[in-house]
Amino acid sequence: MSAPSAPTRTRVSARVAGIAESATLAVDAKAKALKVAGRPVIGFGAGEPDFPTPEAVVRAAAAACTDPANHRYTPAGGLPVLREAIAAKTLRDSGHEVQPSQVLVTNGGKQAVYETFAALLDPGDELLLPAPYWTTYPEAARLAGGVPVEVFAGIEQGYKVTVEQLEAARTPRTKVLLFNSPSNPTGAVYTPEEVREIGRWADRHGLWVVTDEIYEHLVYDGRRAASMPVEVPELAERCVVLNGVAKTYAMTGWRVGWLLGPADVVKGVANLQSHLTSNVANVSQRAALAALTGDLSAVASMREAFDRRRRRMTEMLSAIEGVRCPLPEGAFYAYPSVEELIGRTLRGTPITSSAHLAELILAEAEVAVVPGEAFGPSGYLRLSYALADADLEEGVGRVQRLLAEVE
Repeated sequence: MSAPSAPTRTRVSARVAGIAESATLAVDAKAKALKVAGRPVIGFGAGEPDFPTPEAVVRAAAAACTDPANHRYTPAGGLPVLREAIAAKTLRDSGHEVQPSQVLVTNGGKQAVYETFAALLDPGDELLLPAPYWTTYPEAARLAGGVPVEVFAGIEQGYKVTVEQLEAARTPRTKVLLFNSPSNPTGAVYTPEEVREIGRWADRHGLWVVTDEIYEHLVYDGRRAASMPVEVPELAERCVVLNGVAKTYAMTGWRVGWLLGPADVVKGVANLQSHLTSNVANVSQRAALAALTGDLSAVASMREAFDRRRRRMTEMLSAIEGVRCPLPEGAFYAYPSVEELIGRTLRGTPITSSAHLAELILAEAEVAVVPGEAFGPSGYLRLSYALADADLEEGVGRVQRLLAEVE
């Protein structure tokens, strides 16, 4: 009698195999590879300021390199002086008062997202996910065993979900609401009144809210980025705030983010991080400290440039027949609807989806954009205006000329 055969095992776990690559990073990598190959590609894919990190921040990092204290392990949750600075900055910028013990420093915003979901979601717990959404949110939730439930708000709603939509999606398994304002990918900004309405609804139903405020300083036309626990203080004990230096201070490569929330959640996440990565690189933490304790003059200059670019990009995209592009209120993204182009023909090829259209734009115009499928339903494109004015003009101009051929 032959021995029973061993069960077939996959080489990669189902948990990891089920995670999709970051679409925005994939588009950016493809654009950069084509540039290296000599193609004159202009990339609108990456959510990354084109400005250098402020000089004072760089000097602080250089000085930190020479201090032996930064050559050693430090507390997994972050340098105490940086946690204090984050607490002070949070009070200054949003009016939300927290203790340094309620702050945990992470390796960029993505680690803060993942660790928060890992701390809050058990297998089968549902996460209400307003769409369009940043690509990492649903994947991080799935890694934690959660079930993302998309709640879509299209262009007619200004890409902002309503309480009625959230209530219709709520089930007995709903535990967490993800909230992002200003929004990546749409640039939508919820008013303080809208934030209060959604926060009070979440509080009534005993839900947690994870609110991503990383674009808080990038708002335009006199708008204000309202912070959920400030507008709805009764929710503070069930609210985790995510933030970081990447977008505000042009520090995407330094990899410093943070989360802040109830002490027991922060303690649990700190335990996880102690096994996952230990401390964030000390030189990067010292750079972040310099950014948070310095003035905001560099931030104001960058915001002025982004403001100019958002207006020009919106104007140019809106001039294309079949494209509708609302003026973004925050962040540095335009999110035009191309629904009217789907089913039509471009240079003899029927356009089947916004993903297909993005492929055609890259192939025919050598311009890289991210399709709406990366952020929710098809029918949209995301273009970052965090690039030089001349490149913006040339890139969108190429798209204009190509889509003028749509029949």
